[in-house]
Amino acid sequence: MRHFLSFVDLSPNELESVLDRAASLKAGATSDAMLNRIAVMLFEKPSLRTKLSFTVAARKLGGEAIYFGGQEVGLGYREPAEDVARVVSRMADVAIVRTFAQATLEDFASCATIPVVNALTDNEHPCQALADLLTIKEIVGNLKAARVVYLGDGNNVASSLALALASSGAHYSVASPDGYDIPRSVITLAEQLALKTGSTINEYRDAKEAVQDANFVYTDVWTSMGQEDESTKRKAIFADYAVTPALLDLARKDVRFMHDLPAHPGEEITPGLLDDPRSIVFDQAENRLWAQAALLELLVDRN
Repeated sequence: MRHFLSFVDLSPNELESVLDRAASLKAGATSDAMLNRIAVMLFEKPSLRTKLSFTVAARKLGGEAIYFGGQEVGLGYREPAEDVARVVSRMADVAIVRTFAQATLEDFASCATIPVVNALTDNEHPCQALADLLTIKEIVGNLKAARVVYLGDGNNVASSLALALASSGAHYSVASPDGYDIPRSVITLAEQLALKTGSTINEYRDAKEAVQDANFVYTDVWTSMGQEDESTKRKAIFADYAVTPALLDLARKDVRFMHDLPAHPGEEITPGLLDDPRSIVFDQAENRLWAQAALLELLVDRN
């Protein structure tokens, strides 16, 4: 059974195909890949963009999406993830799971007989990275021309972005404070992918140094869901990594600003930055729909 649990579940050729198909769907192409099919969304974390984009994507492909929130799901404590997977597999055609531990997602997928999509775990956010690549490609054409710098916490978004850019041949630099780096296992895997695609992976401590050659500057919130008790501490640690218009001025003249949302103006970005002419944040948000529609089409066609 074909799943999308990590970004590396897509080969470079499949990635190129999905991005091209996403662009076609955005341009007006139609598909009935989900006709008479049901996608079930099992979300243990709240969501706006992920829930909305998958719901609309399923409908645009001719299918339906059914949503279950955290109190209804309870993977691993209300009911074993494996049992939920067996039940959902009997009644639906795709499972879209947003949970905490990657291991929970993998337990679910191990017993599923339908495609399973990672809609976010603490380890990865591969659907966001897929939309990010689509957004970058719309601007540069050839992803190998992209030089993306990520500033801030080496979290799930940063990890999936590393794997996505390495898989596509784009160049990735990340600047994080000591102790908040992308996990070494992810960097090692990204470096292995980069050797095959011509990508480069660089790590920095200094944000100003990191952005010098960037044509895309990306950031995320400093405090993710479940880390709220660390908020004050993190604001102090990450203060030098805030994205400001002045910081963008240090990058290339054609630089674009990216953020996966929701944003916290006054923390990781200055107020008003989302509306800066260099911002492509809302293009990213829209492209969740098109990237995920193409992904769903691939998964149901391959299974």
